Amino acid sequence: MRRRRPEVLRTPLGIVGITLLVILALLAVLAPLVWGDRATATHTDNMLAGPSPEHWAGTDNLGRDILFRTLVATRLSIVLTLAATIFGVGLGLLLGMAPLLLPRRLGRLVVAFVNVLLGFPSLLMVLFLAVILGVSTTSALLAIGIAIAPPFARLVYALGAGVAERDFVAAARIAGVHPLRIMVRHVLPNIAEPLVVNATVTASSVLLAFGGLSFLGIGVQAPQFDWGRLMQDGLAIIYDNPLAALAPGVAFVLTGLALNLTGEAAAGTFGAKSRIRTTRSLTERRSVSPRSNTRDADTDLVLDVRDLEIAFPGPYGPVSPVRGVSIALRAGEAVGIVGESGSGKSMTALAVAQLVEEPGRVTAERLTFCATDLRSGRRTAHDALLGTSLAVVFQDPMTSLNPVMRLGSQLGEAARRHQGLTRRQASARAADRLRAVHLSDPERRLRQYPHEFSGGMRQRAMIAMGLMGTPRLIVADEPTTALDMTVQRQVLDLLQEIRRKHGTALLLISHDVSVVSSICERVLVMYAGRIVEDLPAADLYTQARHPYTRALIGAVPEMTTDLDAPLATIAGQPVDPRHVPDGCAFAARCPRVTDRCRQEEPTLQAGPAGTVACWHVGDPLPAETKEVAVG
Repeated sequence: MRRRRPEVLRTPLGIVGITLLVILALLAVLAPLVWGDRATATHTDNMLAGPSPEHWAGTDNLGRDILFRTLVATRLSIVLTLAATIFGVGLGLLLGMAPLLLPRRLGRLVVAFVNVLLGFPSLLMVLFLAVILGVSTTSALLAIGIAIAPPFARLVYALGAGVAERDFVAAARIAGVHPLRIMVRHVLPNIAEPLVVNATVTASSVLLAFGGLSFLGIGVQAPQFDWGRLMQDGLAIIYDNPLAALAPGVAFVLTGLALNLTGEAAAGTFGAKSRIRTTRSLTERRSVSPRSNTRDADTDLVLDVRDLEIAFPGPYGPVSPVRGVSIALRAGEAVGIVGESGSGKSMTALAVAQLVEEPGRVTAERLTFCATDLRSGRRTAHDALLGTSLAVVFQDPMTSLNPVMRLGSQLGEAARRHQGLTRRQASARAADRLRAVHLSDPERRLRQYPHEFSGGMRQRAMIAMGLMGTPRLIVADEPTTALDMTVQRQVLDLLQEIRRKHGTALLLISHDVSVVSSICERVLVMYAGRIVEDLPAADLYTQARHPYTRALIGAVPEMTTDLDAPLATIAGQPVDPRHVPDGCAFAARCPRVTDRCRQEEPTLQAGPAGTVACWHVGDPLPAETKEVAVG
């Protein structure tokens, strides 16, 4: 089969840029070998000669051929440019990644340090450092590298911080992937395109900066010479022989043009096709059995959360989006959490998955998963347990998968780390898991990128990623929101099939009570960070007592809903976690509110079918649920 040309060579810019770079590379290698002696040979009888057939650009004040010197200077000019660029870009990468890897307070110090450096003009910083470090080629290289690092660091941090919040990075954290590996394998490839463009433009600036320092006499020192030093020599005779200064000037222009054109042409494909290979982790990869951490007593209790609270610092005190939540799941049990956006559903799931980062604080009377206390112990042990026994299916499958990695690499990453599988074994396991979630031709799918999948296929792939280990709990956070009804049903049926076949517990988070009631055995209703009702799914429509639960049920259209009437809605707005009122948080929206509701916060108490936090548990239900439940 005919091989396709690299995409960078399919555009005029790429062809011109690559051609110029190849010519410059050949000159850098061959020119000193072919013309080195003629470039340094002095001819005192032919000093300051003008252009001639023997000397196309004339000679300098020692009779040396200016054209040959310009060609020979290509090596030193390019080597110094590349060295300073690599040093500066490498230093910028370290400074830019540090805030994303270090603890929050240390990261802020690094960001502040970079911001201070950005306050100094780059040219002044180069001159200052070059003088302080001493007049030499090495000093100039270090000065330029240090000067270009802060802007590059700022770019890396700004772009990386956005990618670090994506769901596929959270999935990698759940899998226990080392933070440095996450940065190198998941974050940097997704910001490669702007970094490549910036690096090539920076290389052009470095070339000019080095030339400028040499021109001023504080860069390359005799007997070495680069294009900047040749321009300095040519400036003295520019009126007698303009080519003495124009020859190295043209070299500057062509090299800068080559770097910029190549960078622009390559950037469009680099971000989508770059692959950064990392060495295997130095930590020992051990397979962790999910059942090895369980105790004989109550072995079917997968998740036990008691009085969970999450707090973030705010301008007027801590903000608590989750307050006193308790959840218990046993093997094979399906529990749903419903509520409006901002009620604390997803934040609760993040706390279970250990994904609430600083400055967030997670406290609980009990927080155990597979009989392991997640509040204490080594984080590496928790990562190993969560990476094999917990699967998380996020809301948007497109943001849950790394767009620049093939599916096989993403599925196999956690298995290779936690189960000690080889690349071939992990690939076979991944194909088997794709087959288990009913994706056809799994071997071909492993070689594809996420954008080649439909929405339903991507969601199935996310479920398959969770099945790479032996999950005892699947946390599905709005897994069907972005899918059409047909695919939604298929995904829900797949979760049910996995739960029944493997005895896996399921925690389904949704704002749609109809979805939760269709596959869950128990329903938890959350409002303003608290569970306000806990009851069996079979009794949801008939025995729900909390006005908020009734309002959620009433807001779901039915087959008998009058198409000419406005859709039912819940009056008012959800509670702002920063300003939770006294008493019942739902009081301002409740049609049955009393003074007691506004003054005392109700606690969970026994209801007809479960527990409910309401002062009106014993009151009869309204005759028309929807009309009473909504405002």
